[in-house]
Amino acid sequence: MHILPPQVTAAVRAVRAARTHARCLATPSSSKGSFSQTLADGPSLDDFIADRVPDRVVLGNKNAPRLPSYLKTTIPKGASFAKIKKDLRGLNLHTVCEEARCPNIGDCWGGKEGVSEAEGKRGATATIMLMGDTYLADGGAYHFAETIMKIKQKAPQILVEALTGDFAGNLEHVAVVAKSGLDVYAHNIETVEALTPFVRDRRAKFRQSLQVLEHAKKSGVKVTKTSMMLGVGENEEQVMHALRELRKVDVDVVTFGQYMRPTKRHMKVDRYVEPAEFDRWKQVAEDMGFLYVASGPLVRSSYKAGEFYIENVLKGKAAERRTKTLVADEALETGARNVQQS
Repeated sequence: MHILPPQVTAAVRAVRAARTHARCLATPSSSKGSFSQTLADGPSLDDFIADRVPDRVVLGNKNAPRLPSYLKTTIPKGASFAKIKKDLRGLNLHTVCEEARCPNIGDCWGGKEGVSEAEGKRGATATIMLMGDTYLADGGAYHFAETIMKIKQKAPQILVEALTGDFAGNLEHVAVVAKSGLDVYAHNIETVEALTPFVRDRRAKFRQSLQVLEHAKKSGVKVTKTSMMLGVGENEEQVMHALRELRKVDVDVVTFGQYMRPTKRHMKVDRYVEPAEFDRWKQVAEDMGFLYVASGPLVRSSYKAGEFYIENVLKGKAAERRTKTLVADEALETGARNVQQS
């Protein structure tokens, strides 16, 4: 039998006393009786059935903005939607449409109610992006370029839009994608300059995104496109500033959409923007010279609402180039004839 020194024995007794005191503070002996009394004093099952409950329990954050009716969408249906979803699961593929809970997934996947599978396929669209961080030396630029070139080789008539990151500001990698034969180069600024450090990845920079869009246009891209989320805390002057900066680098297309919080791990919604405000920003952007503006609570950067317009813009640009070529050829022929006559 070991005899502990007096000072050690005193320390052990002090620790035991502290633990006992803590347990008493955390779980008082009367807690069981108090809980039973609370249940006895509360409404009975008959009260619930008769809807005679005086004080209802409200779950969740009562101060958080409630989801307005115009942001509530129906559950996607249709043969095409079901077929696409089945094929994706069979191939073990994941989509940003599902991960981000995009409200337009039913429409983009041809999932309108009453639409046949064949009609759905004609109306369905797809967006291919590099998801997550890429640690490739080129930031995935050559993956983009090779994919675009393969699509154009197989079906030259298909209009291709690439939604890229900023390639950490490496403009050579931007040029690789821009010169791959794509039709629309998209890179999203996401929010206004003042909120960029708080909304976007800490490595992203507003000015860097502008440089990406500017260099893509200088590299020969026909149409450049970007997107902004509203409802993250921006004010009117900040949005105007962003639009002015985008026009300075000749961005053609801009879209506005409501920020929606995908999960509780993500940033909270500051406010839900009214449809009338989206309409106003559409008018403002069009007046500033953007070729196309899609603006609405459910608009997303890759939503197909603007595809037909962008297609017409591209065809118009192609026709304009053909006209310039014909005029130039005719001028050369006229000049050659004049030289021969002289």
